[in-house]
Amino acid sequence: MRRRTVTAGNLEEILQATAPAQASDQGAAGPAEAPPPRREDHGLRTEFEFELPRGYVDDEGTVHRHGTMRLATARDELRPQIDLRVKENPAYLSVVLLSQVITRLGSITDVHAGVVERMYATDVAFLQDFYRRVNSEGHTRAAVTCPHCEGGFEVDLSGGRLGES
Repeated sequence: MRRRTVTAGNLEEILQATAPAQASDQGAAGPAEAPPPRREDHGLRTEFEFELPRGYVDDEGTVHRHGTMRLATARDELRPQIDLRVKENPAYLSVVLLSQVITRLGSITDVHAGVVERMYATDVAFLQDFYRRVNSEGHTRAAVTCPHCEGGFEVDLSGGRLGES
């Protein structure tokens, strides 16, 4: 068995070289490839919708409040560590991390660090807490206590305007 050293640069190259041949690569006389086995849905939720408290205002003045965040991968957590902007300013880590896991913000599907930079601080704080809840606790619910009756209950942070259930 031949050993290979895998680095981030040649990982894609190795994956392509070791991938099984496609049906078009096999001749017309080759056997038909069986369809891939169906994956069972185990109930793992990988994307979570949210509503920003203030909203992101784009260059045209459109306010974007509803968005989607996916679960973070190990690569998402590691990539900011080698980003030069994070090395120069460690506080920039959350900007890079959030830009990688937010998949949609209103009609914006290309959420990059520049978008997160231009968000209001309250929205960034909301997203940081939302990220922590989704990736650490696996849900978007928060336990709260009513200030009047001191009764405890849960609220879902992902949707609805403040004060709505």
